[in-house]
Amino acid sequence: MIELKSAAEVASMRVTGAFIAELLDDLSGRAKVGVNLLDLELRARDLITRRGAVSCYWDYSPSFGRGPFRNVICLSVNDAVLHGLPHDHVLADGDVLSMDIAVSIDGWVADSARTVIVGTPRSEDEFLVETTRLALAAGIDAARDGNRLGDISAAIGEVCTSRGYMVNTDFGGHGLGRTMHEDPHVANVGRTGHGMRLRPGLTLALEPWLAQGTSQIVYDPDGWTIRSADGSMTAHSEHTIAITDGDAAVLTAPA
Repeated sequence: MIELKSAAEVASMRVTGAFIAELLDDLSGRAKVGVNLLDLELRARDLITRRGAVSCYWDYSPSFGRGPFRNVICLSVNDAVLHGLPHDHVLADGDVLSMDIAVSIDGWVADSARTVIVGTPRSEDEFLVETTRLALAAGIDAARDGNRLGDISAAIGEVCTSRGYMVNTDFGGHGLGRTMHEDPHVANVGRTGHGMRLRPGLTLALEPWLAQGTSQIVYDPDGWTIRSADGSMTAHSEHTIAITDGDAAVLTAPA
């Protein structure tokens, strides 16, 4: 069931989104050579607690995970791209770190992901990260009243494929609001003019993610961490948006 949000409800989601943007800004500034992923997890926990927010990840138990998720942020490094469990890893020069987080404030959820390169970047990794950001921007631009869901998916996929990447269809974006995952699913490839019609009040998390050399994925033994099947570098960009009668409102945009 798809629920359209009122202007007041979207405003509440924007409050949550602003906090997530601030948190990701903070962690991005701390993600330096020599920093342990566990320290970033602890920092995220502290910021969430001080804000009075609630993690959407803690105790999350989907079918693919082995046991409940007992962290508040996904931290995925290099060939890991989604659902990375924070663990005892010290960031090294050139590491590509994807950070994905969803929280609820006063009952309203927002979700965002950001990829940063630690230390000295490689040009091919910069191009990869830039592609996910450009694809996200294209999807947001297509998210307009009267367009179709497929227009968003097609816009994301066109950027990715035109820059030489293959797109995985196992995981994509989604609706959200009172909970972290609501209908509809938003694929990262699609056909223009197909799918449900977009209407003001629809809130979506758009999240293009890519690997440099493949669209295939493998799971770590933990059942959570998803990696590129060929071990190539990965990147992930995500924003929570709301359809309006004009440009889509980006609820997790940095200030």
